[in-house]
Amino acid sequence: MLPFQLISPSIANQQRLRQIYISNYGILYQGDCLKLLSVLPDASVDLVFADPPFNIGKQYGEGVSDRMEAEKYLIWSQEWLSESIRVLKSGGSLFVFNLPKWCIEYGAYLNRQGMLFRHWIACRMPKAFPRGRKMSPAHYGLLYYTKGEPTVFNKIYTPIQVCRHCGGEIRDYGGHRKKLNEKGINLMDVWDGPEDVWEDASAADSDEVLWTLAEEMWTDIPPVRHRCHKKRIPNELAPIMLERIIAMASNPGHLVVDPFGGAGTTFYAAEKLQRYWIGSEIGDTEPALERLTNLANGHMEHWESARGKKKSKPQPNKLDASQLSLPFSTQ
Repeated sequence: MLPFQLISPSIANQQRLRQIYISNYGILYQGDCLKLLSVLPDASVDLVFADPPFNIGKQYGEGVSDRMEAEKYLIWSQEWLSESIRVLKSGGSLFVFNLPKWCIEYGAYLNRQGMLFRHWIACRMPKAFPRGRKMSPAHYGLLYYTKGEPTVFNKIYTPIQVCRHCGGEIRDYGGHRKKLNEKGINLMDVWDGPEDVWEDASAADSDEVLWTLAEEMWTDIPPVRHRCHKKRIPNELAPIMLERIIAMASNPGHLVVDPFGGAGTTFYAAEKLQRYWIGSEIGDTEPALERLTNLANGHMEHWESARGKKKSKPQPNKLDASQLSLPFSTQ
């Protein structure tokens, strides 16, 4: 039995979980998130990612909306959070993506349940419009908790931000960086303790891509409007975010669960990274099915970075990290 084959067909039918897609790595059901989570065994999952409805009145088709009274929304949220905790293995990871107003509530509940807070990751929301008498929203919240000390934490490296006009580093100080430091590089660009010093820091000149350890502010996650495709799915996330999460908090062969499948971004990323997965989506599953089918047929999606183009100068006999299709990580 493969790791994702945890739900028998008879149990799935009883819970009205209709199988939509199955591959060598995962299975997608159409059905309610709580019904999916409730039939998963205790301590059976390595990573849970949840991107629940934001409760802002959005319609998802077929009578499915996310307009609830705040109290009812939080009670419902606590139900699926509790189930997510139950199915996680000891040391497993939970990521929840939502608006900051709800992340605060989620965090308080997870703290009371004894989950270990790791990070509040801010995913930048470019060019958002002001809303009423409030400041313009600038980020989504991505909560990162673990069930005790994490079993897996792979260091993830992201490209240093570049100028959209000249292609140089934002931290080049207007071209005066080398005047400040003749080697053209700052210690913090490459150092996160002795084990993380670059072996060849002098090679990381201004014509190459520099990579730094991922921080709690993710500015390179493109919104859907940056996607290089005509078709736009209302609740679609950028694969780069899910690839980063999965690469950071799991290893190949681990099991990932997403009870709010949406357009299938989690499953798409899990397939690419050779993780097993289980997911559900209560609304339209056609977008997820299309993406997974395209991936199975060898059609990879191409997304623009919110940071613009990266400059690179490959070195002979060395792998340029900017050419990797997957997040650059250490395992």
